[in-house]
Amino acid sequence: MHKRFTLGSLREWHWISSALCLAGLLLFAVTGITLNHAGQIEGRNAITTVETQLPEELLVMAREASIGEAGLPQRLQDFLEQQINTSLYGRAPEWNPGELYIGMPRPGADAWLSLDLETGDLLFEDTDRGLIAYFNDLHKGRHTGIAWSWFIDVFAAVCVLFSLTGLLLLRRQVASRPTTWPLTGLGLLIPLLLMFLLIH
Repeated sequence: MHKRFTLGSLREWHWISSALCLAGLLLFAVTGITLNHAGQIEGRNAITTVETQLPEELLVMAREASIGEAGLPQRLQDFLEQQINTSLYGRAPEWNPGELYIGMPRPGADAWLSLDLETGDLLFEDTDRGLIAYFNDLHKGRHTGIAWSWFIDVFAAVCVLFSLTGLLLLRRQVASRPTTWPLTGLGLLIPLLLMFLLIH
């Protein structure tokens, strides 16, 4: 006998999708609370500052690179990374008149580097806003890169699958559980009432 190909039952799709999105749902639910109460949650910023002087040889190299608004020369990049103890890989330099600026934002933190092309003064500042800010930025997809952005999209699709299969399973329970549709409708009605009546 040939085994008939099947895509699986609703219950299988429901429990598989719930298992896949369990950790993500917990993360986004908890960070939803922390974002909603961001004003009440005190964060302690850890600020690191580096001030130094660029050697004349590298300063000349930086000035030449600024003319064509090119990428960082490797020797200059190596020196900067050594001074600030931070990788500049993938960071695009911004050549402004008389200044090199590199922004280095990341989840839960922000950093930037400024080099005065006239004097050679180098200033670097890194502000770490803590673990809660890190997870809040993951929730928003802020400075997280393409891989996390794809994860959010795939996770959202799995959540939609989880919700729809749950809705179809609820439909099967109507005969034995008459409160199914009133409760489901209430879950829809509450946010709609809040949206239309209490959000201005």
